[in-house]
Amino acid sequence: MFYIPGYDPIHPRRYRELYRKEGAVQAKISGYRLAVRGKSGPGGFGWDVQAEIDGRVTAAEVEVLVWSDIVRHSMTATIPGTYWQLLQTAWIYISTGALRRLMRLRKGPVIAALYPVGMLLLQALLALLLAWGVAQMIGLLAGAVGVHGSASAVLGWCLGLSAGYALLRWFKTQDGRFFAYYLMHDYAHAAADKGAIAPQMEERMAAFGDRIAAALQDPDLDEVLVVGHSSGAHVGVSVLADVLRAGMPQDGPALGFLSLGQVVPMVSFLPRAQRLRADLQYLSQRAELTWVDVTAPGDGCAFALCDPVAVSGVAPEAKRWPLVISAAFTQTLSPARWKQLRWRFFRLHFQYLCAFDQPGDYDYFRITAGPLTLAERFEGRKASRSRIEVPVSKFTSVAAR
Repeated sequence: MFYIPGYDPIHPRRYRELYRKEGAVQAKISGYRLAVRGKSGPGGFGWDVQAEIDGRVTAAEVEVLVWSDIVRHSMTATIPGTYWQLLQTAWIYISTGALRRLMRLRKGPVIAALYPVGMLLLQALLALLLAWGVAQMIGLLAGAVGVHGSASAVLGWCLGLSAGYALLRWFKTQDGRFFAYYLMHDYAHAAADKGAIAPQMEERMAAFGDRIAAALQDPDLDEVLVVGHSSGAHVGVSVLADVLRAGMPQDGPALGFLSLGQVVPMVSFLPRAQRLRADLQYLSQRAELTWVDVTAPGDGCAFALCDPVAVSGVAPEAKRWPLVISAAFTQTLSPARWKQLRWRFFRLHFQYLCAFDQPGDYDYFRITAGPLTLAERFEGRKASRSRIEVPVSKFTSVAAR
């Protein structure tokens, strides 16, 4: 299994520990055995999984595409720099018409995109009000002691602006609660090149693709499974498209692609996303893989049940993939658990990687460590009837690859 995380500045060991913790919970609920240990084989960061599911013993090796360092570098903007990013990103999505078209799909992720804009503007307003209040207070104190004129006004505004900036710095230190800076950097990173992939990321993706290609040459493997979560879903599309273009071995393992909580339209709707749109179109036709796209209407941060190929306007006549299905949080989580998580939007966006107390046919740990390939597990499964397949993107040009 090759796992591609979304926009996350934290080292991927958090995903190993999440897998260990939630896998143990799911195994207890579903009645199977699952053990996780540190990676013993060659390659990048990852972990090994030993399992006994449905009476069959399995072994899985997991490797993670590490790009947390790229994310951290993209988050180094100062407070003024972040507000400049806000203006730039808002202008890109508004001026290209992407924002208006995204709103025709799902309101949840668009609200999530507007949230950091509103929160940062609110923080700026509060800082200005504090600055004005301090300046007024200093003016009144100066007048009370008989000091008048421009000197007291200048002093008042200097102290007021200092207090306002201190408040902004406090808000930034509390971003683990507000997520305004984090989400702003996320959307700014996606829109920085209007949908084009940055060279540094292309290099990282190419190296990861080589690792996937090497695994596909191993006749002892039953399946090579690529999993992309959130922003990692559209990264996975491009990585796999390049792997398939390079050619697949005749008698290699099965190839599966599981995209979870995808936000593909946030990038594919931008004018310079020709590379991504070409990869979506190409991958959707390939018989060499099985592509299952899992989202849930309860996840307000994903484009739930939106076929990423179709809504991007690049669906060919020979389209096979993806199979779009719902994780159906309201059914796969008990009423008590759903009530507990319903308004924790960021946590729900990670639910695909966690245990379900009423699991349906989507079980992350059965899929990634069980005895069935992705194709076998979802053979005969029909796509969600409420999926959205209407082409919405204004930009549909594709790059020659």
